[in-house]
Amino acid sequence: QVQLVESGGGLVQAGDSLRLSCSVSGLTLSSCAMAWFRQAPGKEREVIAAMTWTGGSTYYADSVKGRFTISKDNAKNTVSLQMNSLKPEDTAKYYCAAKFAPFSSINYKGISDYPHWGQGTQVTVSS
Repeated sequence: QVQLVESGGGLVQAGDSLRLSCSVSGLTLSSCAMAWFRQAPGKEREVIAAMTWTGGSTYYADSVKGRFTISKDNAKNTVSLQMNSLKPEDTAKYYCAAKFAPFSSINYKGISDYPHWGQGTQVTVSS
């Protein structure tokens, strides 16, 4: 049974930082490509950050590049998203996603690429 559980969201002010965490079970994280998506009300879900199975290659959306950092701890089976300099535009529900993809050098960025998803955690940034 695969389970992803996000945590760390909350209400913050513009300029603040948050660190989201995704606890993964039922999968060996070291063999998975991982990603963070977000979805604001009335908008499509979009990829924010992604990484390959080794963590050696990452992708960031232009809107968050330089502010957000994706990382993982294989020993703890957790994936994190460090979010700095938060803006009101970052307000959304954030989702963790996983794909079994050992030896793949691809930063998967599509919703359909990921068969495993968490329930999401809300991030609200006030001005």
